[in-house]
Amino acid sequence: MKRVGAAPPQELDEERLLRRVAKGDRAAFEELYRRTSPWLAVRLGRRCADQQIVAEVMQETYLAVWRAAGSFAGSGVGGSAVGWLWTIAARRLVDAFRRRAHHAEPPLAAAPRPAAPAAEEEALRDSVGGDVGDALRCLAPELRDVLQAMVLDGLSVRETAVLLKVPEGTVKTRARRARIAMRKALT
Repeated sequence: MKRVGAAPPQELDEERLLRRVAKGDRAAFEELYRRTSPWLAVRLGRRCADQQIVAEVMQETYLAVWRAAGSFAGSGVGGSAVGWLWTIAARRLVDAFRRRAHHAEPPLAAAPRPAAPAAEEEALRDSVGGDVGDALRCLAPELRDVLQAMVLDGLSVRETAVLLKVPEGTVKTRARRARIAMRKALT
């Protein structure tokens, strides 16, 4: 006889899997990994050509998921498990780019070199081209960040606010300003 709530991990959605992961359920973690890791690897790969960095970010992301699954707020507050997972991965990718840039800096005695583009710029250049890419690159960074999170990454307003550490109202305002600017740039 099956207990209520004792469904095998394969029958659960990602949010319920995260709830079980928070309780230390390894089978739920393995199922969540099986479902989400191919998608996450492709998404990270579109933003970073270095497969070693992608592999490190994947490992850091799933370690963070294992440790912090209990902090996932859930759909009750407008979040999704996959969005939460992507938010963690995106932050880890930016951290990896920053680490790489930090270690690549020349010693103080060396001749200065031109500034490297930010991680977000590299990701944007690799993922969007043509007139749209040019228009995006001309946006103010705070507007571009909102559009990238909401349009390219598919995050909700709430998830974007969490990712960028700004209020939801600010995300909405920046998204509107960015769309107006994009419309003008593309006409």
